[in-house]
Amino acid sequence: MKVAVQMDHVSKLNIKGDTTLALCLEAQEREFKLYQYLPDNLTFVDGKLKVLVEELKLFDDNVDFFELGEPFVDDLNSFDTVLMRQEPPFDMHYITYTHLLDHLDKRVRVINNPVSVRNSPEKLLVTHFIDLMPKTIISKNFSEIKEFSNKQSKVVLKPLYGKGGEGIILLEADEQMFDKKLEDFLSNEYEPIMVQEYLPIVKKGDKRIILINGEPVGCLNRVPAEGEFRSNLGVGGLPELSELSSRDIEICQRIRKTLIDYDLYFVGIDVIGEYLTEINVTCPTGVRQIKELGGPDIAKLFWDNIQI
Repeated sequence: MKVAVQMDHVSKLNIKGDTTLALCLEAQEREFKLYQYLPDNLTFVDGKLKVLVEELKLFDDNVDFFELGEPFVDDLNSFDTVLMRQEPPFDMHYITYTHLLDHLDKRVRVINNPVSVRNSPEKLLVTHFIDLMPKTIISKNFSEIKEFSNKQSKVVLKPLYGKGGEGIILLEADEQMFDKKLEDFLSNEYEPIMVQEYLPIVKKGDKRIILINGEPVGCLNRVPAEGEFRSNLGVGGLPELSELSSRDIEICQRIRKTLIDYDLYFVGIDVIGEYLTEINVTCPTGVRQIKELGGPDIAKLFWDNIQI
């Protein structure tokens, strides 16, 4: 199999925790031909997609973990599989490349499907399952957000298209500076924002459940660090292996058909207590941590299912 990975430069990744590297290491173990390219090295010309690629070799070493071959131009249609693994933000730069990937031959498997990635931002796809979510409002209107927040004791404000917990803040609805902080948050965001009721149970963790082709294959509980309400690993969340609860299984079953219908093959959902908060389709993470904590080798399952 010939695999192209649309990614941030490999030198910027963390060998110990990065899911992209876990998937690539497993592809290499299977003797697939592996190449990286940066999104900005993709060119649409004469109805074709040309791309400047570099052959990629990886080593499970914390220091010298990669080698790159000489860059050369190739036809992206010559590849069997393309992995979209560049990190958000999910902005027009990101979206533009999903449009370009639409021009690939149908025989080239793109994971995840670029049309569905474009139409399924993590904090918006989840709104199609509103009964599974905590109380939520998406708006740019100060008065609507204020009215919603007054009905909660605490609220969490989230940029719609961020990543890794960046920019998320916690506000108490009756705090003196609430109006000022909300105004500042709104002024810093061009798009509407997501506001959700704060779930105190997050102190016990925020589950990241990995699904392959609609089926849950591993679960990581991320416990917020001392003094922190966010549980993302990038802001100090502590990972621990977790089993799926009956509610987790119910949530996975509810979203399964949508994931399959949209060809969202590799997905990570976030669950706090009884509630689904996000459906991550751009660059799901957690695979290496799950394996290192004694859970399943999801990278193997990823490629096993593609090859079936």
